[in-house]
Amino acid sequence: MRTDFDPAVMGGRSFYKLLTSVVVPRPIAWVSTLSASGVENLAPHSFFTIASVNPPVVSFTSVGEKDSLRNIRETGEFVISLAPENLFEAINATGTGFAADVSEFDAAGIASEPSATVRPPRVAGSPVALECKLHEIHPVGDCFVVYGEITRAAIQADVLDAEAHPRIDKLRPLSRLGLNEWGTIGEVKDITRIPADEWPGHYRTN
Repeated sequence: MRTDFDPAVMGGRSFYKLLTSVVVPRPIAWVSTLSASGVENLAPHSFFTIASVNPPVVSFTSVGEKDSLRNIRETGEFVISLAPENLFEAINATGTGFAADVSEFDAAGIASEPSATVRPPRVAGSPVALECKLHEIHPVGDCFVVYGEITRAAIQADVLDAEAHPRIDKLRPLSRLGLNEWGTIGEVKDITRIPADEWPGHYRTN
């Protein structure tokens, strides 16, 4: 037995709440930007993913016209910092609807550090920063998908293993769930993909 939900009947806002409760967990792009007048902005966006491998492009979605979007349009640059578990309250605070002339770095007391290839700053306490140049902005309905080509990935050495691979247990990323719920990494499962020439391998459907 299932319950069917019709987006056309429910309306956008109600279906948005349902959609963000089932498309979970969602990684968080903690996006820092700089306005044309030099105001630093920092905001979490939970519609975030990799869009291309070569060139390396990431994307996040601005739900409506927000300061992050306007600043990126003006300057063509942004930084995505990983949202770590230990900065949970600070990340939530930067989701507050401050006026455009207010820096979330200042309002929430978040330390910044200079970026290497773009003008917007990194979050100093985040273990990962992806510096990006704007690739394109694609409008979809009432949202805007922002694509950025990575010009530098800056990762703290203490989250890397001996092969310089980031460790999930060191990164401790947060994710967004439904309503006001947030997720941590919880239990991590490890499994190797089965090569076609070894199929069915150890996989069974019964």
